[in-house]
Amino acid sequence: MIKVLIADDVEILRRGLEAVLSLDSEINVVGQAGNGKEALEMCIKRSPDVVLMDMRMPGYDGEYGTRQIKAHFPDIKVLVLTTFDDSETVQKAIACGADGYILKEMENEKIINAVKTVYGGINVFGASVFSSIKQTMPVVQPSSAGFELSERDRELMALICDGCDNKEIAAKLFLAEGTVRNNISKLLEKLGLKDRTQLAVFAVKNNLV
Repeated sequence: MIKVLIADDVEILRRGLEAVLSLDSEINVVGQAGNGKEALEMCIKRSPDVVLMDMRMPGYDGEYGTRQIKAHFPDIKVLVLTTFDDSETVQKAIACGADGYILKEMENEKIINAVKTVYGGINVFGASVFSSIKQTMPVVQPSSAGFELSERDRELMALICDGCDNKEIAAKLFLAEGTVRNNISKLLEKLGLKDRTQLAVFAVKNNLV
């Protein structure tokens, strides 16, 4: 059973989301919060697996809530569910550690699937959100950008784009999990990128996988 917490300042929307999610037998809504601070407090009390987080809420917004939840409970997945897909808001969410970012206009079934996918350890981004992320990433030609990508670098990028975590990558490449973690850190440093999400976008935008 996937335990879900809904954080949104509009009560009627929270109730509507709970009704939608409750249609799936694998999901249990364990609480609701009206802002980011309440979401953090509810995480302490209810220990959800996934938090559906709106970004723009009065007082303590989704940026605050996401940052605090990921700092105190890194295993809790935060899936942003909002109406805004501008690059600034998207980048804030990613910088705070959000595991996914989708829009409220999505169909109910897709929202349910997004919750399950994020719970399974795969980052989820709506199509327009992904486009917004891509626009912030530079297109480069690796051969002339001052670095060279090894075959192992490309294997890592391909598996990250497939949504694999470090443990899964280690199993597929027959490496120690610590080695995978170090190799990814070196690859991020080589490319001047901050995280796996940026790496995946970079790989797709530059046709490297």
